Amino acid sequence: MTPPSRTPPPTPAFAPTPDPLTPARDITHAHFEAGDQVIVLKGVAGGELWGDAVRVVAPSWHTPTDKDGWRLRDATGGAQTYITGHPRYLVHLSRRCPDCLIYLRAMEEHLLPKYAGHDAVVDCGWYTTTALGQLVHIADARGIR
Repeated sequence: MTPPSRTPPPTPAFAPTPDPLTPARDITHAHFEAGDQVIVLKGVAGGELWGDAVRVVAPSWHTPTDKDGWRLRDATGGAQTYITGHPRYLVHLSRRCPDCLIYLRAMEEHLLPKYAGHDAVVDCGWYTTTALGQLVHIADARGIR
């Protein structure tokens, strides 16, 4: 997996790729705990999955999905140091758990063939951040932009 980085601008040569996996992912709030280092997968870079690495900080209600979420801290700072995300958006980096590995492999099988042979960073455009500082997958947005 490519080292995590801040979100680059979308590569205009590619149309957004649908994400049928994340919205259907069944991961509970209890799957993660404060202190876990996780990644939010956002696309492909140089033939590998790419995303933003953050640390799980504290429980936080995720208003767009009406579910328990997590407050996430970006250790590198960036435009927004803390955001709130739904557990299904997260993949463990700090440990190798079966659920996250299965999801990671499924994402690789879904995305990597679509961008084989391309070295460009491709942001698939699945996430936005609301005015409340919540990371929202486009499938969960419910008109929130």
